[in-house]
Amino acid sequence: AAAPIVFPSQDPLDRADFNAVEYINTLFPTEQSLANIDDVVNKIRLKIRRLDDNIRTVVRGQTNVGQDGRQALEEAQIAIQQLFGKIKDIKDKAEKSEQMVKEITRDIKQLDHAKRHLTTSITTLNHLHMLAGGVDSLEAMTRKRQYGEVANLLQGVVNVLEHFHKYMGIPQIRQLSERVKAAQNELGTQILADFEEAFPSQGSKRPGGPSNVLRDACLVANVLDPRIKQEIIKKFIRQHLSEYLVLFQENQDVAWLDKIDRRYAWIKRQLVDYEEKYGRMFPEEWCMTERIAVEFCHITRVELAKVMRTRAKEIEVKLLLFAIQRTTNFEGLLAKRFTGCTLTDQKRPESPLDPTNPFLEDELGEDVGTERDEDLAKPKKPKVPDNPFHGIVSKCFEPHLYVYIESQDKNLGELIDRFVADFRAQGPPKVGTEEGGAVLPSCADLFVYYKKCMVQCSQLSTGEPMIALTTIFQKFLREYAWKILSGNLPKSSSNSGGLTISSLLKEKEGSEAAKFTVDELCLICSILSTAEYCLATTQQLEEKLKEKVDKVLVERINLTGEMDTFSTVISNSIQLLVQDLDAACDPALTAMSKMPWQSVEHVGDQSPYVTSIIMHIKQNVPIIRDNLASTRKYFTQFCIKFTNSFIPKFINHLFRCKPISMVGAEQLLLDTHSLKTVLLDLPSIGSQVLRKAPASYTKIVVKGMTRAEMILKVVMAPHEPPVVFVDNYIKLLADGNPETFQKILDMKGLKRSEQSSMLELFRQRLPTPPSGADGGPSLSFSTPTPEQESSRIRKLEKLIKKRL
Repeated sequence: AAAPIVFPSQDPLDRADFNAVEYINTLFPTEQSLANIDDVVNKIRLKIRRLDDNIRTVVRGQTNVGQDGRQALEEAQIAIQQLFGKIKDIKDKAEKSEQMVKEITRDIKQLDHAKRHLTTSITTLNHLHMLAGGVDSLEAMTRKRQYGEVANLLQGVVNVLEHFHKYMGIPQIRQLSERVKAAQNELGTQILADFEEAFPSQGSKRPGGPSNVLRDACLVANVLDPRIKQEIIKKFIRQHLSEYLVLFQENQDVAWLDKIDRRYAWIKRQLVDYEEKYGRMFPEEWCMTERIAVEFCHITRVELAKVMRTRAKEIEVKLLLFAIQRTTNFEGLLAKRFTGCTLTDQKRPESPLDPTNPFLEDELGEDVGTERDEDLAKPKKPKVPDNPFHGIVSKCFEPHLYVYIESQDKNLGELIDRFVADFRAQGPPKVGTEEGGAVLPSCADLFVYYKKCMVQCSQLSTGEPMIALTTIFQKFLREYAWKILSGNLPKSSSNSGGLTISSLLKEKEGSEAAKFTVDELCLICSILSTAEYCLATTQQLEEKLKEKVDKVLVERINLTGEMDTFSTVISNSIQLLVQDLDAACDPALTAMSKMPWQSVEHVGDQSPYVTSIIMHIKQNVPIIRDNLASTRKYFTQFCIKFTNSFIPKFINHLFRCKPISMVGAEQLLLDTHSLKTVLLDLPSIGSQVLRKAPASYTKIVVKGMTRAEMILKVVMAPHEPPVVFVDNYIKLLADGNPETFQKILDMKGLKRSEQSSMLELFRQRLPTPPSGADGGPSLSFSTPTPEQESSRIRKLEKLIKKRL
């Protein structure tokens, strides 16, 4: 391998394959160039001398490097030795300096230590002097009931005493600490006695006005054991509410629910009286007014629960609702007046109303107090604060809410009966009126009542009573669906149009065959629209109930069954409309199948049976569309279901038209094309506003009617030669069912012997099904694409025009 090139060079002399002869020939290519030989030789000699100089310099340089390195190493060693000596000198000097500093500062440290202890001793002595003097003053002031001075002094004494916790081992300090504790105990006992004297537990005698001594005593109680303060508050509130317990005893007439307003009027007067007489006696941070109100609520809840248990049989729903409304109004008033800071053990309930939910926008404030109405008037607030007093009294009504639930069960039953009676009295909505096809008014009334009940119940309880109310809602949603909606749907077997079985078989063209009157069609549309409204509103009702009820009970709120019931009413209504129009077209289809298609001599305009079908479509569809204007999607469903029913029926009647001549098949093609045009225009037929039919609907019509046209095209094709006929059938219809092929042969009027050979040939010519196919022969064919169908349609139209 060639050695790597360290210094690349373009000089020919440096090449590995250098050839001297070639190089010389390069320098002297001609004889005339030999005249310059001296110059060339001089240049080469110069280059040789330069190379020798370079080589000599490199060799000498290598010799000098070793000598220079040894000399540098010796110099470094000498420098290190000198540096080591200097460092040692510096270290020795540092140690001597440190020793000198220690000797200088030793006396200073002793002085600092002495100063610190002296300062601590003086400070402690001052504190001791203050503590001793404070204890003496505290004991003297306590005996004289100088509570104003005691309040300030006691706090200072307690603060000073904290500095002596580590000196409690000294007898004098421990003695002072015990004297402070004794003074505190004596103050607590003395203050409680003063309050007991001013506000005795027995009797209702009260002093004429607030006491300055007691006001200062409250300031002292703030510094004492918290139990003293709690005992003062407890005794005062008990004495202040003692009259309430007497006036509203269980055996008193005023204690019953019908006079519940008097309870709340009494406490309002007491709170005003307290503010006037004792408002300045207690410190503001004690929140005495709120404490009195809260204790009143606790007592009221217990007393009301007791009296309601005793007289449970006397509780009527109106009385219960009256008491609940007055109570919730009072709780709302408390929320406006107080912050709820004293409710240490009270659970803050969830807000009973959610102003962001649209389901109750119109009825939010119907059965609540004006306080709640004012809050709901500002739904744009980020968050409405919860009422901390909600349920503090009204919780006692929850065990008796069964009375309310039973009442709603009865009321809703009567409401449904009234709806039924009103419907019978007023009759179905009339076509051409504003009520025609509209939602039944009773539906809105039902849900308005539901909303009212839900608001009332959610204010009382968000627990089991809400579940019980939901069960009642479910019961009457089903009853409404059965009695008002399904119960008033016209029966498909009725003879309201004067039809009989024989009349359906008549061949008279254009005979009146509508099963339902126009008013009955209008009624069906109204019931369908009402069921749709009920379906949507029931879903909203379920969502709102889940918001109202406790989170642990959310899973028990489920109105899916009721929504399915309304969906069934919608489906039944659409099915009735489809059956009605379908039945109206049956006589015309029967007439088509009984026409002598073999004897048709020429192709004319569309046949009378087509005119009859179009007439029925133009009569019924505009009425249904106008009455379902608010539920466009269900009108589209009606169109799709009718087409899915009519087209297979039309094809079945085509198979009954046998035998068919060439001209007869051409006439049927024309009729089929006319029906197809009408069906494509079905959603907007008879409408002044032309609206494009949905793509899903158009696809169904094109697919179904194209099959009918392909059947007739196959019938028109000659059956000779048989192979061409069979292949053409397979290509056009893509149907591997021998029964369908048999029907085509019957329509052509072939003899049985010819049909047998044709059927055998058909089975032979069928494509082999793909591996894994598990269906019949019809599965071997793919459905024609819309482009193929469109192409076949155009060919068919050209054929019809050519025949005409």
